[in-house]
Amino acid sequence: MQTMKIAASIDKGLAAEHLIKAERDCWIVPDISVDAPVFPVRKIGLIGGGTMGGGIAMNFANVGLPVTIVETTQEALDRGLGIVRRNYDTSAARGRFSTEEAQARFDRLTGSLSIEDLKDCDLIIEAVFEDMALKQSIFAKLDAVAKPGAILATNTSYLNVDQIASATKRPESVVGMHFFSPANVMRLLEIVRGEKTSNLVIATAMSVARAIGKIGVVVGVGPGFVGNRMLFRRENQAHQLIMEGAMPWDVDRVLREFGFRMGQFEMSDLAGLDIGWNRETSRGATLRDVLCEQGRRGQKTGAGYYDYDANRAARPSPVVERIICEFAARKGLRPRVIPDQEILGRLLYPMINEAAAILDEGRAMRASDIDVVWVHGYRWPTNTGGPMFWADQVGLGQIVASLEHLADREGVRALEPTPLLKRLSTTGRSFAQLSA
Repeated sequence: MQTMKIAASIDKGLAAEHLIKAERDCWIVPDISVDAPVFPVRKIGLIGGGTMGGGIAMNFANVGLPVTIVETTQEALDRGLGIVRRNYDTSAARGRFSTEEAQARFDRLTGSLSIEDLKDCDLIIEAVFEDMALKQSIFAKLDAVAKPGAILATNTSYLNVDQIASATKRPESVVGMHFFSPANVMRLLEIVRGEKTSNLVIATAMSVARAIGKIGVVVGVGPGFVGNRMLFRRENQAHQLIMEGAMPWDVDRVLREFGFRMGQFEMSDLAGLDIGWNRETSRGATLRDVLCEQGRRGQKTGAGYYDYDANRAARPSPVVERIICEFAARKGLRPRVIPDQEILGRLLYPMINEAAAILDEGRAMRASDIDVVWVHGYRWPTNTGGPMFWADQVGLGQIVASLEHLADREGVRALEPTPLLKRLSTTGRSFAQLSA
């Protein structure tokens, strides 16, 4: 891999100026005027009162809007409302607002076990787990219950919004509103524009984002949209690296030194390794399977890729190191020392490559929108200006050459430079010039 010393010399002032402009430009949707009419949103409905659903509800309660939260059981409803209550009480105890204000915000939330109670809501957001059949079932029910003109939004982080909309007779009213965890803290809101989503709905979703203090970025339908689609590439390379000789803590250290607050494997441990894992079907085929089978499911169990003490402080795990070495040996891989610069390039260059594909497909309107997504949704270090600004500074030619070398060595077509990245490199143009 070529070295990337140029990344360390990025002008922080220029990066800051770029992000200021990017955060302004992301509100511009070419086919929707700035004074486009919007649907009045005065009452919110929410399906799912878990961690994500509760955080989403807080955004609206915080700005004075009433929210009805629907859950399937009283136990789940009480648990979800209890978490929100504790969050408000904690904020009041820290002096962020008074106890009276905490109570007022909490009082704007109403719990229910009946979807019928959402019939007079202007905006209904579904926030259940990622299962297409379940989401389609919910939207079919919403179609029968919601009033005419109500916006039906899904918080899915990667499923096809058009397929979800197809369960209704009003696909023009369906939109993706992908909040980031913790939803009451993270500023990004990916607004996913379906094939049939109306301009009125997009304009309203953008207006709602402003009202609750989010930065709205309109993106297109596709697996993982913008942010998670790029993250998948980083995750794939992170797992490949630990099969070749790096350890999870090596990978995470390199990401932290680049400027991320958390590494790939630390993030996995925080989220929980058992998300999407099934004990009944697990056969120890992957590293994650083995860790989950051994009860190492992340911070919540005190062990995942790392070992954790009582204060959830992470430390490298000899158990995980042994498991990784055994996996690599079974694959016929001989561990090697991997330089930090190679680790960083292997993690970030495929992300840039995927971003180029996203732009070429029109699933992001401009390169700077991708910077906004990653800075505010994934905490990409702001002093580098975001992934696309950073890539321009590193040099697209260097990224193309490194990807070609990696694709040849690994024999992975997905790592070959995308047509757009090649075109830009060949012509000496940058991502910034695409939107100029």
